[in-house]
Amino acid sequence: MAPNSFWKGYLKLSLVTCPVAMKPAVTEASQIRFHRINRKTGNRIVRQYVDAVTGNPVKEEDEAKGYPRGEDDHVLLEDEEIEAVALDSTRTIDIAQFVPADRISWIWYDRPHFLMPDDPVGEEAFSVIRDAMRSTKTVGIARLVMYRRERAVMLRPRGRGIVLWTLRYGDEVRSADDYFGDAEEDQSEPDLLKLVARLIDKRITEWTPALVTDPVQHRLREMIEAKRKGRKRSGKAKEAEAPKEDNVINIMDALKRSIAAESRARK
Repeated sequence: MAPNSFWKGYLKLSLVTCPVAMKPAVTEASQIRFHRINRKTGNRIVRQYVDAVTGNPVKEEDEAKGYPRGEDDHVLLEDEEIEAVALDSTRTIDIAQFVPADRISWIWYDRPHFLMPDDPVGEEAFSVIRDAMRSTKTVGIARLVMYRRERAVMLRPRGRGIVLWTLRYGDEVRSADDYFGDAEEDQSEPDLLKLVARLIDKRITEWTPALVTDPVQHRLREMIEAKRKGRKRSGKAKEAEAPKEDNVINIMDALKRSIAAESRARK
């Protein structure tokens, strides 16, 4: 069952506007979560904000956001004041620019969301914007207040809808040159490339979500079920064996042995 919309507003391109709804495209609801428990009493442990000086608990209505301007000195801001800074982009996705779809590297992608029309009357306008981006192989760039901050977002056509990606801020993405700039640019030996290509070819498979399942979650569920039924199950993980130094061999020999092993496994 699809989750309820967590955002509703308008998609706008120049004078064309249509009501839209948005839902998160990913979820962590299936992950196992634990409560903190007092081992002596079996009761849950709760967290509580306390005053850093007096040590007294602070009521929720007394909490505020503060920007430090000196030691023990803050400028206080209310939630309403923060939200008022970017009211124009709170409920309207106004597409300001379009860029070629292949120009935005994946490293800028943050969170995906499904965007869909929220009114039968606006479906035509939504479809025209979506199909025009698809035919021109472009994505739309806009700004939107999400997760309590104004963010740049990218709109990419997908099927009958649009995927809205929040984009990372410019100061969040590090330059690859800072890490790979000193790497050697010499081309690999052709013979080695051919062997690796053969190894890759033997491992090519079709994409399926089963390739990214979480075995730890599966083992945790087994352990919890066993404990629930009163059975004992060891939760100790097997330690991976470290490669022995005397196993280091020539890379050409290693590739040949790998290909031979792959062939035997397939047979």
